[in-house]
Amino acid sequence: MIILKTLDELRLMRESAQLVSKTLGILAKEIKPGVTTNYLDKIGDEFIRDHGGVPGFLGLYDFPKSFCISPNEQVVHGIPNDEPLKEGDILSVDCGVYMNGFYGDHAYSFEVGEVAPETKKLLQVTKESLYKGIEQCVRGKRVGDISHAIQSYCESHGYGVVRELVGHGLGRKMHEDPQVPNYGRKGSGKVLKDGIALAIEPMINLGTHEVVFHNDGWTVTSKDNSPSAHFEHDVCIINGRPVLLSTFKYIYEALGIVSDEEAPFTMDF
Repeated sequence: MIILKTLDELRLMRESAQLVSKTLGILAKEIKPGVTTNYLDKIGDEFIRDHGGVPGFLGLYDFPKSFCISPNEQVVHGIPNDEPLKEGDILSVDCGVYMNGFYGDHAYSFEVGEVAPETKKLLQVTKESLYKGIEQCVRGKRVGDISHAIQSYCESHGYGVVRELVGHGLGRKMHEDPQVPNYGRKGSGKVLKDGIALAIEPMINLGTHEVVFHNDGWTVTSKDNSPSAHFEHDVCIINGRPVLLSTFKYIYEALGIVSDEEAPFTMDF
C-alpha cells in the first residue's frame, strides 16, 4: 500500500533528506586517495548525530555500519573498511538519516582523483538518467514511466541497467511501497499521485547488467567487475509536479561544481 504524505509530513521528510545532503557535502571534502571508508563512515556518523539525526542504515536489517560505501565494481551495500582509496577509484556513498519520525535516503558517486574517461562518462550518464526519471514523477503517470526513462537513456549509451536492486517509496519506514525499478515499460505500474515520496536511484554498470551477491550478505558487484555508478534523490509530488526533498548542492559547493540541474524540481512549500 502506497502511503501518501501531507505537506507537513513532506516538510519533515525534507529535513531528514537535507541532513543526508549536508552529510554527503561534508564527506565530499574528505574523499581522496589514502582515505579509508571506515574514516568516512565515522565522520559521517558523528555529523548526523551532532545535527539531531540518527544514522538510518546502522542496524537496519542488521547492516553493521552507518553508511553503504561502494568502490568501483561494487554496485551498492559496500561495508566500510580500512582499505585506503586509490587514485582513479570511484566511490558510491549511500546515506540514510532518521529524524522527526521520517527517513531520508540519498546517494552520490564520487571520483577519487583523476578517473578514466569512460568511467567519468558512466557517472555523468547515470546522474543524467536520475533526472530523466525525476521528470516522469508527475501526477497521473505511472512508476513504469520513471523506470523506462532511466533504462532507455542508459541503454542508449550501452550501459547495463541493474535489475535485482530498485528504488522505493520512503517515509516513516526506509522502504515503503512502491518499488521503483530502473527498467520497465511506459504506462506500467502504480499510478503516481500528489503526496507520494520516492527514493529514485539508478544503479548502472559500465558493462553487463548482471550482478553477484557476496557471502558477507551485503556486497553486490557487477558480474564482469566493470565499474558501477549509483545516484539517488528523494522526490515527492506536489501540485502534480516533481519536487526534490534532497539536494546535491552541498556536494557541489565542496567540489567547486556549478550546476542548475535541480532548478526545474525545486519548490518552496
